[in-house]
Amino acid sequence: MENKRFALCINRQYGSGGRSVGKLLAAELGIDFYDEKILTITSETSAIGEQYFRLADEKAGSNILYKVFDNLKPALSEPTTGFNLTNRDNLFRFQAKMLRELAANESCIIAGRAADYILKEANVTDVISVYVYCDIEKKIERIKELEVIDSAAAEKKVIQKDKGRAEFYNYYTGRIWDDCSHYDLCINTTNLNYEQIAEIIKDYIRIRGYEI
Repeated sequence: MENKRFALCINRQYGSGGRSVGKLLAAELGIDFYDEKILTITSETSAIGEQYFRLADEKAGSNILYKVFDNLKPALSEPTTGFNLTNRDNLFRFQAKMLRELAANESCIIAGRAADYILKEANVTDVISVYVYCDIEKKIERIKELEVIDSAAAEKKVIQKDKGRAEFYNYYTGRIWDDCSHYDLCINTTNLNYEQIAEIIKDYIRIRGYEI
């Protein structure tokens, strides 16, 4: 079996377990996992304060046209160092550039941040796109345990986070975030633990012809 480079891009509902599974898979496969880590790396390479990337992280830009019209999205051009340096769209371009450079040189796992779209458009590596979701009751249960908050607070956070992630993805890709037709593999994690989810994804990677 040919040992090919790939990027596993995991889009995930909040509380679905996508981040935890990504970290687990990265440890098992011996490759890097990029979630918030990408903010630090992009900050260091761009010399822009990390706080700007954190404030803009997985948030839609401000151009109303991209929000109103379907399939209208910002161009994946090179970032500018001009007056709009810390504009959300420009920060997204810096992050997209960093993701392209990383994926061009190593197999890796990336959580969210429209990485599946960015890397497919750039054609710098093979992309395996996964969407992880589950019932809201399960998401609330996981967030309650993870953040030690009550059910009402957990539900509010789940709804807000998923709304924000959907708006971000839709804005920058022109696609619908939870439309399964955009992904290679969609997994309902309601009745699965992290190890089981990881095994499903590993089986799919092998079926696609990658040596892991």
